Amino acid sequence: MEHAIYLVTLVGTALVVAAAFSSLIAFRFGAPLLLLFLCIGLATGVDGLGIEFDNARLAYFAGSLALAIILFDSGFGTPLNALRQAAGPALSLATIGVILTTGIFGVAAFYLLNLSWLESALLGAAVASTDAAAVFFLLRAGEIHLRERVRSTLEVESGTNDPIAIFLTITLVEIIAANANPEANVLATNLLLGFLINMGLGAVIGVLGGLAIVRLVERLNLDHGLLPIFVLTLSL
Repeated sequence: MEHAIYLVTLVGTALVVAAAFSSLIAFRFGAPLLLLFLCIGLATGVDGLGIEFDNARLAYFAGSLALAIILFDSGFGTPLNALRQAAGPALSLATIGVILTTGIFGVAAFYLLNLSWLESALLGAAVASTDAAAVFFLLRAGEIHLRERVRSTLEVESGTNDPIAIFLTITLVEIIAANANPEANVLATNLLLGFLINMGLGAVIGVLGGLAIVRLVERLNLDHGLLPIFVLTLSL
C-alpha cells in the first residue's frame, strides 16, 4: 500500500511538472496549451508509458470541475464593458452559430463517414462548441492582436456556447439510445420544455448567484490573496 502511494505521488508530481513545462513551450511557440496536454496524456497512457485509466465517472467529474474553473476565470477576467459591447454577436454565435455548425458538420459527416443522420448530427454537436481554454490562452497569453470588439466577441462566445452544444449532444444521445423518432410531437414537446426549463433556471441561478457572490465579497473583509479562492469555491 505504501509503495502504491509513493508511486501515485511520483507519477502525479511528474505529470504536474510536465504540464507546467508545457505551458512554457506553449508561451514560447504560441501552440494551444490543450493540444500539449493531450500529447502528454497520450504519451503517458496505454499506448505510451502504459498507465491504464478507464474510469469514465472520475474523468467526467474532473472535467466538469476543470470546465467550471476555466469559465470562472474567463468571466472573472472579462471587463463588464467588453461583455456589453459583445453580448449581442457573441450570444448569436453561441446559439445560432453552434446549431449551424452542427448542421454543416453533420451533413459533411453523413456523406464522408458513412454514418446515419443522427450519428452525423451527434458528431457535429460534439465539435460545434469553441474550446474556451484554447481561445482564452491564445487571446490572453498568445499575444494575438485583434480589434477590441472582435476580441471581446470571441471571449464571450467561447465561454457561453457550451450550454447549447451540451444540450444538443445529450438530446441526440438520448434519441439514438432510445431509437426514437426525432420528429415525434411528444418528443419534440419534451425537448422544448426541457430546454426552456434548464436554460431558464440556469440563467436565473447564474445571475442571482453572481450578484450574491459580489455582495458577499463586498461585505467580507478578506485578504486579497484569498478572494479568488473564496469566490471560486462559491462558484463551484
